[in-house]
Amino acid sequence: MTVNIIFKIAAVGILVSVISQILKHSGREEHAFLTSLAGLILVLFWIIPYIYDLFETIKNLFAL
Repeated sequence: MTVNIIFKIAAVGILVSVISQILKHSGREEHAFLTSLAGLILVLFWIIPYIYDLFETIKNLFAL
């Protein structure tokens, strides 16, 4: 796992929070929620391979 993925996640978090605040102040709470949800799903798709590798490493470590 590189530091690059952490910077990507931080950038998405900052961008989503700014867009969400702009949408909330303009009265579009539903769009703000969907923006937050889209950011969460994007980050989860980036993290899922690392979680899979973690579980495979643990499985191989304990030889289950």
